[in-house]
Parts: sequence; C-alpha cells; structure tokens
Amino acid sequence: MFGVVHALAAVSAVAAAPQVRGAVGPADTLRVAAAVSIAREANPMLRAARLQADAAAERVPQAGALPDPELSFGLMNRMAGSLKSTMDPMTMNQVQLTQEFPWPGKLGFAKQRAQGLARADRLDAEDTELMLVARVKSVYYDLSYMDRALSLMRASRDLLRDFAQVSQTMYAVGSGLQQDVLQAQVGVARMTAEITAMAQERIAMAGRLNALLGREVTVPILALELSPPADSLPGVDSLVALALARRPRLQAARERASAAEAGYRGARRELFPDVMVGMSYGQRPQFDDMASLTVGVRLPLWAGRRQLPMRREMQAMQAMAEAEALDLTNETFALLVEMRADAEKSLNLARLYATSILPQARGSVDAALAAYRVGRVDYLSLVENQMTVNRYDTESVRLIAAYHKAVADIAALVGTEIGGAP
Repeated sequence: MFGVVHALAAVSAVAAAPQVRGAVGPADTLRVAAAVSIAREANPMLRAARLQADAAAERVPQAGALPDPELSFGLMNRMAGSLKSTMDPMTMNQVQLTQEFPWPGKLGFAKQRAQGLARADRLDAEDTELMLVARVKSVYYDLSYMDRALSLMRASRDLLRDFAQVSQTMYAVGSGLQQDVLQAQVGVARMTAEITAMAQERIAMAGRLNALLGREVTVPILALELSPPADSLPGVDSLVALALARRPRLQAARERASAAEAGYRGARRELFPDVMVGMSYGQRPQFDDMASLTVGVRLPLWAGRRQLPMRREMQAMQAMAEAEALDLTNETFALLVEMRADAEKSLNLARLYATSILPQARGSVDAALAAYRVGRVDYLSLVENQMTVNRYDTESVRLIAAYHKAVADIAALVGTEIGGAP
C-alpha cells in the first residue's frame, strides 16, 4: 500500500508542477535577426536575382549606342589581264568607312526602355530579398513552435508515464482496473508516436532553414527564440499606402509599363528610314588621289510584314504591362487584408488563451486534483484535465508563431518592417 501512496504523490507533484511556457526552452542558438542577415549574404536565389539586375543594367548603354561603323579596304578597277598595272585612271587602292545613323528618337526610346527594364529588375531583386526575409522568418517561427510543442509533449508523456505507473501499482494491489492500465499504456505510446513524428518534421524544417541561409542542411539548429506579440498592427489603409509607396514589386511593375510605352513609341519610328553615311579615299598610283562621300537610307518596303507588326506587338506589350501592374496592385491589397486579418485573429486568440482559457483550464486541474485527493475523481479524469492544459499551451504557442509569420508576410508586401515585427 505504501507503493500506491508514493505513486499517487508522484502524480500529484507532476500535475501540480508549472507547465512549460512558450518562451521557455534551451538557450537560443540563432536569433531571427541573425538568420535574416545570413540569408541576405548567402542565399543563392537572392544572389541570382541581384546578378540578373546587374546584367540588365549593362544592357542600357548597349541600347543607346550607335551601330558599329564598317571599315573596308579594296583594290579597285584592276585590269584582269595585269593585276599589277596601274596605268588606268580608275585603278586605285581604296579605304572606306560607313556609319549608320538611326532616325532621331529610335536610340533614345530604346535606351529609355532598357533603363526602365533595368530599374524593374533591380526592384525585383529588392522584392526577392523581402520575400526571402519573410520566408526565413516563417520557417524560423515554425521551428520555434516545434521546439516548444515538443517540450510540452514530452512533459505530457512524463505525466502519462507516471499515471501508468500508478495504475499498474494499484492494479497489482487489487484496487485498480486493468482498463486503466491499458489506457495509460496506449496514451504513452500515442504520445511517443506524436513526439517522434514532430521531431522528424523538425529535422526537415531545420534543413529547409539551412537551405535558405545558404548552409549545409545538416548544420545543427538548437532551440530558437519566440518573442511575445506586439500590442497592435497598423490599419489596412496605412498598410495599403505603405505598399503603394514602398513595395518594390509594385514599383517594378510600373517601371515595366513605362518601359513598354517607350518601346511602343520607338516602334512607331521604325517606319522612318535610318541614314547611312559613307566616306572613302582612293589612292591612285599614277594619278591624283580621289575622295567620295555617300549618303543612303533604308527603305521600309516591307512595312506590312515588319515595321507595322512590330508596332502592334509593342502596343500589345504596353497594354499587357499595364494590366499586370493593375493586377499586382489589386493582389497586393487583397493579400494585405488577408494577412492582417490572420495576424489579428492569431493575436486575439493568443490573448484569449493567455487571459481566460489557460487560467480556467489550470483552475480545473487544481479542482480535479483536490477532488482526486478525497476520492471524488478518478485518475483518468485528472490526467485528461492536465492534458487539456497542455493542448491549450501548445495552441497558444502556435498562435504566437502564426502571428509572427503573418507580420513577416505583411512586411514583405509593404516593403518595410512594421510595428510588431521583431
């Protein structure tokens, strides 16, 4: 009988012990700010986006440059029967330089289009960085949640093991039911399976975070930080104004629309002929040297198959770029409303859990423990109450992580950090 009393005391101590909180865990090894900094320096996708922007910038001077001149040399008007003879007045050694000059405005609009596309690629690289930061934070907070959920699940398993020990002891002395023993063993096994599954998910998630940071996927990542949520978020109108002013992808869409307009205006000038100017110098061995100047134009004889389709193509591309910019703006606004609603929902529920649900659930455990001591509640009811507290604790941590993930997504959409973003 002493063994039963000792086992009962163990269960009471475990049930009455403070529960694992969301902010409790091993020392942080990688803070979110450090993870973001590493990703900005080492992520290969971001590096590729920046290099693409660099390549686009190099196209700008190409678009505004004149075509290369053509330099040619020739032996002119040699007699077929005697190539060395220079007695004919038309025989000469000639050097010729030809330069093509596009119609005024063609090069200017081509350069303007290239500049707009280059600015768009640079802005896209900035937006890629913002999206990368949001992705890093999302995976980081998933890991933070898993760390704390695993701690809570292990505490729950320890409680179930203590209950199983008590059930076995009471069954051995004839004061317990075999059903309680079996239920306790099943509960321990089920919790062990859940812990195993989440532990493997954490390994996969840690590998994903390492990949985002440009590191080997096997680099160890220990417990991560999870800061408390902020008090409030900016209103939808403020977020929309921020996105319009600062989101790089919206600015890039506007730059592409402007570049498409320049391309259309340049295409309208394709019907105007380019001018070719040539200068030549002829050295005649037996006579005075000669010089020539030629001016020519390209004739748009096939305008119906070349210049006019080009104009219609650029007009369609301009309309397409404007439509894409409008669609991206609408999608950004819709996502802002959605993400802010998700953040507010997670924040309000987390507060509800902290101020109402969890205190009541813990009070229920205290009441069940008191009733158990006088024999009015069985073991299973006591443990079920404690497991309910653990589930609420886990959900509270998940809500805090979901809030931080939504805030990170909002920051990426508006192009800057906002209140509540760590």
